[in-house]
Order: sequence, then C-alpha cells, then structure tokens
Amino acid sequence: MGIFKRVKNIAKADINGLLDKWEDPISMLNEYSREMEQEIAKAQKALSRQIFVENKQAILILETKNIVEKRARQAKLAIDQGEDTITKLAVQEKLIYEKQLSLYEQQYEAIQGQTGMLKEKLNELQETYNELQHKKILLASRANVAQSIKQIQNATVSFQTDTIVRGVTRAEDRILLMEAEVQAGSQFANPLVQHDAVYRNSVNEEELAREIEKLKSEK
Repeated sequence: MGIFKRVKNIAKADINGLLDKWEDPISMLNEYSREMEQEIAKAQKALSRQIFVENKQAILILETKNIVEKRARQAKLAIDQGEDTITKLAVQEKLIYEKQLSLYEQQYEAIQGQTGMLKEKLNELQETYNELQHKKILLASRANVAQSIKQIQNATVSFQTDTIVRGVTRAEDRILLMEAEVQAGSQFANPLVQHDAVYRNSVNEEELAREIEKLKSEK
C-alpha cells in the first residue's frame, strides 16, 4: 500500500471515529461539560484580575486621601506661622489631589460595577454547569437503559425460535414413523420374540421420550 493511500485511510478512520464520537450522546455531554469548565476557568481568571484592579484602586484612593489630609494640615500650620508661600503651595497641592481623588473614586465605582457583573456571570456559569451535571447523570442513565433495551431487542430479533420448533417437529414426526415401522414389523414376528421386541421397544420409547424432554428443557 502506497504512503499516500495509507495517509488517506488513516485520515478517513480519524474522521469516522470523530463522527461516531459525536453521535454518542454521552460523549457529547462530556464535551459540553469540558467546554463549560473552560468557560468557568476563564471567568474565574477574569474575576481575579478585576478584583486585583479594584484592590489597587482602593489603595490608590486611600493614599490620595492621606495626601489631601497631610496637605490640609501643612496649609493650616503655614497659615498659623504666617508662611504665605508655603500656604499657597500646600493649598494648591491639596486642591490637585482632591480632584484626583474625585476621579479615582469615580473610577472605583465603575470598577466595582464591572466586578459585580463578573461575579454574576460566574455564578450563572456555575449554576448552568451544575444543572448540566445533574442533567448529564439523568440522560446518561436514560441512554444506558435505552441501549440495554436496544440490545435485548436486537438479540430477540436474531433468535431463530420458529426454525428450531419446526426442526423439533420434523424430528418427532420421524420418530413416530420409526415407531410405526417397528410396530408393523412386530406383527409378523414369533409371539415370544414379538413380546420381547415389544418390551424392548417400550423401553426404548420411554428412554427416547425422556431424552427428547431433556433436549427440549436445554433449549
């Protein structure tokens, strides 16, 4: 077999295997579960990054508030000491940091909203995944039952009961014919021999009947 033909056959076998896999409902459910797990992992990673950003923003707000308070104390101290230049510088920085603080707090609110949305999305994904797992167990059970019934039905269709019954009937007819032939032949035999033959024939018939019943019970 040429190398190209072998590659073609291998590729065809892989495609057929993939199609068979997708035709299997249990394999499909397992694949959906894996996809959901991947989506949940992505959502968890995104949420962790979002929480990190939110925490950084909270720290930035706290640091800015501390600077505003520090510049306010410096301005008051400069006013008490009559240091106009230092007062202006302290007040100027205080105002600049207050504006930054306002912007940081607005950003923080937006970040918190995004964090809440991600948490809701993650909860929805988790709930959907849990529902899928419960449904998968139920559907897998139903699929197993259906597969078992299908196997039983296929086995029942393959049974050749009628053929066996007809064969047994033919065998019984043949035996009856043989018995009739023996009885007919015994009419011309010696009485003593006839009696002995009938006795032997009677024993054989019982043995034969028992054997037939035994065979029937072993079907």
